[in-house]
Amino acid sequence: MTVPLTPERERIVAAVSRVCAGFDAAYWRGRDRTGAFPGDFHAAMADGGWLGIAMPEEAGGAGLGVFEAALMMRTVAQSGAAMSGCSAIHMNVFGPLPIAAFGTAEQRRRFLPPLVAGREKACFAVTEPDAGLDTARVRTSARPRGAGYVIDGRKVWTSTAQVADKIMILARTAPIEECAKPIDGLSLFYTDLDRGAVDVREIRKMGRRAVDSNELFIDGLAVPAEDRIGEEGKGFRYLLHGLNPERILVGAEGVGIGRAALDRAARYARERVVFQRPIGRNQGVQHPLAESWAELAAADLMVFEAARRHDSGESCGVEANAAKLLGSRAGYRACERAVFTHGGFGYAAEFDVERFMREVWITRLAPVSEQLVLSHIAERALDLPRSY
Repeated sequence: MTVPLTPERERIVAAVSRVCAGFDAAYWRGRDRTGAFPGDFHAAMADGGWLGIAMPEEAGGAGLGVFEAALMMRTVAQSGAAMSGCSAIHMNVFGPLPIAAFGTAEQRRRFLPPLVAGREKACFAVTEPDAGLDTARVRTSARPRGAGYVIDGRKVWTSTAQVADKIMILARTAPIEECAKPIDGLSLFYTDLDRGAVDVREIRKMGRRAVDSNELFIDGLAVPAEDRIGEEGKGFRYLLHGLNPERILVGAEGVGIGRAALDRAARYARERVVFQRPIGRNQGVQHPLAESWAELAAADLMVFEAARRHDSGESCGVEANAAKLLGSRAGYRACERAVFTHGGFGYAAEFDVERFMREVWITRLAPVSEQLVLSHIAERALDLPRSY
């Protein structure tokens, strides 16, 4: 069971699958072992035009929607690339959306084509150590200086900063005490990642080792005024433009990883013989895998309903959050069951399911916690009072 696709969308899945076929399980195991960024995979996706799938055609993109982008990310994850493959290109899909929507024509011409072509990489610096998901309370400041700004502060969990050329950063241009609302006074910038002013320190982590996560210490980052996106003080509102797409993509990635794990578990259950019979004949093995198939199918439907609503201009906040919740949970459960199905071999790197298990965790933790997702759904879908 899957979402019905038009011939054009079927071609997208087939074309992305062909690119991914050049990067097999051994490739991703190697990247997981060394932690090296998958630059050749990133380049191959750029050469195929996939980095600009949701970017405007005038910027060199395909001008397609979040529906097609989610198809692409699900396909990448399902190929066995998991989050190491997805995160290598993830920022290109949702990150530049505020530039495309709110940037000037000059900014779109200057910023988007290098990203689409793969000549530049960008990182996304929003989260802070002391603010977490309370984004309105970020403390990183952007003070006027000459014809631009100077930014000081700290960011954390900034992916790809080790290899990025550019940084999209949210900073406060007006003290929160002087703002009518906490979300006021925040501005969004897209500028050069000047490593003379930004100390990038990698965070060792459980999974997705091929794509770095970092803490940034920013001291005197000079930013010209022409690198500010939109109006001063409205950066938080611009940031929201990319939040629902990101949740949808993460849901699709969770489904993709879950399907990759389920495929390996089913294959192993058919082939592994214990007590003179394949273990897949036992209902204790069959039923959990069948349940994961159903959970992944249901999550997939929610992902693409959220994507359809987004692309048609309908309200999609509840659906996007539900897609992220269901996709990540279904993917996690499928990976867990795949490890159990393999028994002791589930702990072995050569069977890949332990890597999927480690990598799927991030879909449950980021970009928003499950608790905040449930609170959003409770308030918006069930009309319950705000709990925080």
